[in-house]
Amino acid sequence: MKIAFDADVLAKQMSINDMVHQVADWGYKYIEQSPHPRINPFYKRPLFSRECESEYRKALRETGVEISSFIAVYRWSGPTEEARRLAVDNWRQIVRLAVNMGVRVINTELSGDPSRQELCSGMWFRSMDELLPLFEKESIRVEIQSHPYDFCELNDETADMVKSFRSDNLTYVYSCPHGFFYDKGKGDVRHMLEYAGDSLSHVLFADTFNQERDCRYIVNPPWLSDKDAVVHQHLAMGEGDVDFDGVFETLRRVGFAKRVFPVGGESIACVSYFGFPDKMQKQAPEARLRIERELLGN
Repeated sequence: MKIAFDADVLAKQMSINDMVHQVADWGYKYIEQSPHPRINPFYKRPLFSRECESEYRKALRETGVEISSFIAVYRWSGPTEEARRLAVDNWRQIVRLAVNMGVRVINTELSGDPSRQELCSGMWFRSMDELLPLFEKESIRVEIQSHPYDFCELNDETADMVKSFRSDNLTYVYSCPHGFFYDKGKGDVRHMLEYAGDSLSHVLFADTFNQERDCRYIVNPPWLSDKDAVVHQHLAMGEGDVDFDGVFETLRRVGFAKRVFPVGGESIACVSYFGFPDKMQKQAPEARLRIERELLGN
């Protein structure tokens, strides 16, 4: 199992070189490269100039850190055909970028419109039919997560969509800070992780509050409804409502840390803390140590 740190909380604060060195200083061997304005921006075509690549490669050599995975977020579920086609083009570019960097795993979202679920679902399957041959040709493991305010927010339904392809190149991501959206506020992490089954290749670790409970989130102005605003957070483990004892117990029971997949290799446990860079010097190493203790017995 690879233990990675999602560098989003650092990307806005420092250079690529400093970002990689900071991840190394916290004791991580792997970095998950979330959308970065110079590399793989949200929804737009990947960039990654020669200068940017050179800076990144130099930092990796100096630290011994490796890229576990890229995160790519594109409108491959539409809802317009033009948006979908542009997203497919972006996918082709991010795959080229990943192959060039020796990265075999891309973590992604469905990225659709919740008000047009049927259309977006159909467009996502259309995009998958176009792209899966490319993923297979380039030996890329694409990992799917549902996300708050997506055309599908549910764990079981998204896992079924992934499994329907019966492909070694398509697996499932469970994101702990999205879990209350995954089962409409129940937070039954044991069921959700077990339901993902053998397709579960990647877990994102962060805490959040249960949006279904009264006053966990107070959104102003007060006339906003759940159709106007979707709130979730990526807090340190223990700061919210997620049942992490259940998460770790289930992952141990299913042998998550020992999983090796035909495409992309080992499973990935990624620390995905956002929003509080001032706390990371303490929280990032603590998260790594807890994952090592809980899942590797260190």
